[in-house]
Amino acid sequence: MQKDLSKFEEKIGFIFNDKNLLRQVFVHRSYINESPGFDLDHNERLEFLGDAVLELVVTEYLYKNYKNPEGELTNWRAALVRGAMLSELAAVIEMEEFLYLSKGEAKSAGKARQIILANAFEALIGAIYLDQGYEASSKFIEKNLLYRLEEILEKKLYIDSKSRLQEIAQEQKGITPNYSLLKEFGPDHSKSFTIGVFLGDNLLGEGSGSSKQAAEQAAASNALENWKE
Repeated sequence: MQKDLSKFEEKIGFIFNDKNLLRQVFVHRSYINESPGFDLDHNERLEFLGDAVLELVVTEYLYKNYKNPEGELTNWRAALVRGAMLSELAAVIEMEEFLYLSKGEAKSAGKARQIILANAFEALIGAIYLDQGYEASSKFIEKNLLYRLEEILEKKLYIDSKSRLQEIAQEQKGITPNYSLLKEFGPDHSKSFTIGVFLGDNLLGEGSGSSKQAAEQAAASNALENWKE
């Protein structure tokens, strides 16, 4: 099944010399498993390359433009290249409609689809690098990602969710949030946890994860989304 990617090329402002390289960006492993005769490999090697290019471009940009200490720059970079951010940006440039997915993955949503989109965004960076070099991939990242740094700094999104929630709660309410295990499920070797975060008796948010620490971060993130001053 061929997909017309010319509309996508126009949207991102890059015309690929190697059209198959661009097509491969959108091929998820599940599609290959379901369509073994497909003419391209999945996008994971491109993702691997794109991840490295992305980190270098962002690091170079921060180093050249900010005199802040290493620790702060590291936190800013982490906020820029985290999966949730990349999946948002993939959605902005409408990558989802071009994905090659198995029938099962095509029905996926939420976190699973976020991961697929974030990986495809990194694969796209890798493909641009291979097709047009470092300068082209750097321009793409600057145009499609680095503009988000202003919002990250303004809203302090580089601070992890638990720390940010505690800072806001103490500043605005004079109370420290507390976390409580709501449920745990799954076999012993692969447990998942759901944690609630409370201000006093008031449930602010909840989240799940494969560890209690991850679930607490997810709960804090949910609470920040729900926060009302």
